[in-house]
Amino acid sequence: MSKMSKATSKTVDVARPVSADKVAWMDLWAQYNAFYGRTEDTALPKDVVDATWKRILDPESSVDGLVASVSGKLVGLAHVAFHDNMIQLQQTCYMQDLFTAPDARGLGVARALIDGVKQLCRSRRVGDVYWHTQAENTVARRLYDQVGRDTNFVVYRMNFD
Repeated sequence: MSKMSKATSKTVDVARPVSADKVAWMDLWAQYNAFYGRTEDTALPKDVVDATWKRILDPESSVDGLVASVSGKLVGLAHVAFHDNMIQLQQTCYMQDLFTAPDARGLGVARALIDGVKQLCRSRRVGDVYWHTQAENTVARRLYDQVGRDTNFVVYRMNFD
């Protein structure tokens, strides 16, 4: 799943992560979580991070992932969850996480990862993918407006014991 960036002559390679990617993935995952304010006291617990990594690598899991590299360095990640839904017979795909390292932004990494997610979906005969982002994430939304449609839904969350 390689893609030549329009902005440069660098190639963005997208693939499923392998065990050897763990250290670089953990760094990207920590940066992604920091972007959403999950650091220090609010950082994800180690057991959650470890479980996420195991799920991504497990071919039997409903969770899957992709990593992007440029010149052999991991610079992006995407995590998805496949699930049944009530409005169509086939499963759907939720792209829960999409992240590009700051020094690789503008190289087409996020677009290449989204294209990779589409390929994952097609390989599983899943015809759609959805995701959400914060309203003020204007840089990401410029790309999202090009590749998807804003459904105008507001996301609510309820935590309980």
